[in-house]
Amino acid sequence: MSALETAQRQLLAERYPTRAEAAAALVELQATCALPRGTELFASDIHGEFNAFSHVLRGGSGAVRALIAEAFGGQLSADEAAELLSFILYPQEKCAFVAAGPNSLEAYLAEQLPLAVAVARRAAASTSLDAVCALIPEDFALMEELVAADPADAAKRVYCSAIVAGYLEAGEGVSFAVALGTLIQRLVVNQLHLVGDVYDRGPAPQLIMEELLTFPNVDVQWGNHDILWMGAALGQPGSVANVVRICARYGNLNILEDAYGINLRPLAAFAAEAYADDPCAAFGLKDRTGLTDAEATLTEKIQKAMAIIQFKVEAQLIAENPSFGLEDRNLLHLVDRERGTVVVDGVEYELIDTVFPTVDWEDPYQLTPGEQAVIEQLCAAFQNSEKLQRHMGFFLEHGSLYKIENGNLLLHACVPLNADGSLMEVTLFGETYRGKSLYDMVDRCVREAFEAEGEARKRGLDMLWYLWLGPGSPLFAKSKMATFELYLIADKAARKEVKNAFYSLLDNAAVVDGIFEDFGMDPAASRIVCGHVPVKAKDGEDPVKADGRVLCIDGGFSAAYQKTTGLAGYTLVSNAEGLFLDANTPLASREAAVKENADIVADRRVLERYPRPATVADTDEGAVLEARAALIASLL
Repeated sequence: MSALETAQRQLLAERYPTRAEAAAALVELQATCALPRGTELFASDIHGEFNAFSHVLRGGSGAVRALIAEAFGGQLSADEAAELLSFILYPQEKCAFVAAGPNSLEAYLAEQLPLAVAVARRAAASTSLDAVCALIPEDFALMEELVAADPADAAKRVYCSAIVAGYLEAGEGVSFAVALGTLIQRLVVNQLHLVGDVYDRGPAPQLIMEELLTFPNVDVQWGNHDILWMGAALGQPGSVANVVRICARYGNLNILEDAYGINLRPLAAFAAEAYADDPCAAFGLKDRTGLTDAEATLTEKIQKAMAIIQFKVEAQLIAENPSFGLEDRNLLHLVDRERGTVVVDGVEYELIDTVFPTVDWEDPYQLTPGEQAVIEQLCAAFQNSEKLQRHMGFFLEHGSLYKIENGNLLLHACVPLNADGSLMEVTLFGETYRGKSLYDMVDRCVREAFEAEGEARKRGLDMLWYLWLGPGSPLFAKSKMATFELYLIADKAARKEVKNAFYSLLDNAAVVDGIFEDFGMDPAASRIVCGHVPVKAKDGEDPVKADGRVLCIDGGFSAAYQKTTGLAGYTLVSNAEGLFLDANTPLASREAAVKENADIVADRRVLERYPRPATVADTDEGAVLEARAALIASLL
């Protein structure tokens, strides 16, 4: 026995001082390994679409609907089943809706609660009682009796009915319904893997973060938009400028003001004055929903003001970090004011917008005093937002650049490759990295931005910005970030952002196998799960690549991408039965889900069905438990 095993056994002996205690622990571990494998739910590129994501998560991508069908078969009509589903997914909102109507809330609860208990009992059947009890609030400990009871036992049925009736008589029916609904929701998803991009474009990323904070088991693989917000939260000027500009572009400045308490009045006053007579022709909004004409006009001016500030602060970052290789992104000094043109990659293009009131053409990247005051105030406001710091702290604690679990390599965008499929070498801060070493270095830099001091912290902060737009960034995966061109040049040739070779080689099994080998994984039993680039399903693009070795699950949760994908997001489900890919339909609204029992109906594709139900022993967690069991057996 090795010294490590001897030390481990000694610790176990201290933890289990008697043979009976050690035997009980061994039996528990062995029994846990025999349980059905828990359900893993994978989603990516949520982009602020809280309603749709929350609905999918609460329902386990159709799992609750399936449990209702299993529990009641044909006993419930389609309308009754839909009502029960809505009650389980939205107990608080559903009760409020019923209470506001003509019908009795108490009668409604008396009808729905026993049905929900039957669903909870079904959901808990493949989970240990200890695990179920850990999800039950102390105030409703008797729920354990309801879940564990045998429905065939007449005496137990009477007992359980008395418990439900007792909560109703005590005026705790709504609270009990919320606890019961939450229990079912937690039981149908054992682990949530969020493969990047909670933020930008959609209206409510902060609500997604609040829901994630309450979820027991979740991990996040940082996306490029998440990294941008992490940098902004630390006051990194390039990240702040990009975040504010994007929020303005999508008409979502209220996210900053209302959700995170970031004061935009100094910015608005500056933009209104500096661009007072500027039509901001190239800065129209992607979404004007909910904005008056005056608000939309001001938001366009804010967007342009932040774009120009961004170009200037990024020029400083580029000068400070020559290893980033981003000098070609400095374009302001290449503008010919008389001709109304700019030279990009040696080609002269006509500008859409030639009004630059804050640019000193003798020193085009110098911030004006007004711009300097704006960016300093914004950086401080981001750093002082308590809610934003809490949300980014969650990202840091539960997130990473990649994760390997149960044979899946989870990453947001790509492993940068050369055209021949070899791992692309990226030189940053004087060192060269590729593949896994690049990922590990970047992950370390991100953490240093939050936790280190001095030069290491500065390096981490600048890396957060580089990850957003650098050609060697595993989160960006393109040749350039053409923000300047997208705003100011109509010619699409100038706007072209060439994707990394990773995306053209995804169907090359040999190339994918090389990635697995670099990450220390078995190519014969591994998959890459990624997002970042929307799958054009409506045009026949298949999210399954390389004979199932790669799964691209960005299916357009964001409404901004649904015209591209033709659907409303993918969710990947791995459970005891197999591996399944759900292509989701849009959710009309959260209100419709509560009041009209609207649902997301997915087109489910079977990627793999196991010949026998998988158990915990078949997972990475099972391997850890079996190793621990072997040590305890040795102790015995």
